[in-house]
Amino acid sequence: MSAPQTPFDYEAALLACARGERRALQRLYEQESPRLLGVVQRIVIDRARAEDIVHDAFIKIWSSAASFDPSRGSARGWMFTVARHLALNSVRNSAREVSTDDDSHVQTTVEGWQETHDAFDWRVNPGRIHTCLEQLEPVRRNCIFHAYVDGYSHQQIAQKLGAPLGTVKAWIKRSLASLRECIG
Repeated sequence: MSAPQTPFDYEAALLACARGERRALQRLYEQESPRLLGVVQRIVIDRARAEDIVHDAFIKIWSSAASFDPSRGSARGWMFTVARHLALNSVRNSAREVSTDDDSHVQTTVEGWQETHDAFDWRVNPGRIHTCLEQLEPVRRNCIFHAYVDGYSHQQIAQKLGAPLGTVKAWIKRSLASLRECIG
């Protein structure tokens, strides 16, 4: 009869990674890479791509281990979140890629990509967007600027403002609808 095996301590391993202990990363990899691969492969489908993402996830886990905060969740959950975000970003990025296999029908000059008219003619009423933005409450206007000028994610905006994520998403959605109505 063998002695009961002690559960793997993910938190201790992450803290060791934060201290620069490479063996801790190796133990994390041995313990969790098969399951991470399974999760990532369900998202991206392609096995080779999933393997690359899991590799990248462990690099990110190693380099970001110091940012792990046990008060916000489990170490294992944090690792899965890192891998999942990389997989989702990969899917989003590949959806944006344009196939160039058969580009014989595409006009390659810059003029070929330009629309014949502006979707919004700024010359007709250049102050219109400013007037519409001024009609928004300051916190909602700031959300729009943080998202579309500063390039912040909804999560980053919520952290910056100290507001719940759902509230920030609702503010942005409603503000965009207000702007569309005002400009339109």
